[in-house]
Amino acid sequence: MESTLEAQGFAITPQLLSPSECERLVALYNDDRHFRKRIVMGPLRFGEGEYKYFEAPLPGLVGELRDSLYPRLAPVANRWALAMRQNSSFPPALGDFLERCAAAGQIKPTPLLLRYGPGGYNCLHQDLYGEIAFPIQATIVLSRRGIDYDGGDFLLVEQRPRAQSRGHAIDLEQGCAILFANAHRPVASARGFYRVNMRHGVSTICCGQRLSLGIIFHNAK
Repeated sequence: MESTLEAQGFAITPQLLSPSECERLVALYNDDRHFRKRIVMGPLRFGEGEYKYFEAPLPGLVGELRDSLYPRLAPVANRWALAMRQNSSFPPALGDFLERCAAAGQIKPTPLLLRYGPGGYNCLHQDLYGEIAFPIQATIVLSRRGIDYDGGDFLLVEQRPRAQSRGHAIDLEQGCAILFANAHRPVASARGFYRVNMRHGVSTICCGQRLSLGIIFHNAK
């Protein structure tokens, strides 16, 4: 998975959450005690649908996923920073990284639940919330394709310098995560590495309702 992530900018995990764990997270959506902010996408021209950012402290399952994924991804993030000649590095533990975010005024948690109904979609975007940003994030689909919803592929578009964009449409099984570059990644060439711009989104939901969990490692201001 690590080599796949480095080679193509994304990788799909085996099932990380059981169906019952997915259902537990879906059930949280209607309980506003767990969230600090709700965004309706249409008026902002982000797409059609809505999402909610979790409040601190994060629900146990969400916090566990964030804590356990980060140290596995930090070595990749450090190699990417070196390849792109960025003056940044990422500590091995999430707590130390979040302390760095706090020093920059980024103290609000960013993991979120996203909900789309029929006709819903998410425009291509990047999740950057301040000067401190971790270059990889995760999305886990909590609903069952073909049962709870149809359509709604996860989209990734890669824009290389002086070349046309390349797109990926990815069908995720319930409980599996996609790990992906949230803004930029390095690509090897004959003369070293060059930086590729990455954006992600969700294609149109044909019917039903699709919920997903987003795990972003840097906090927001």
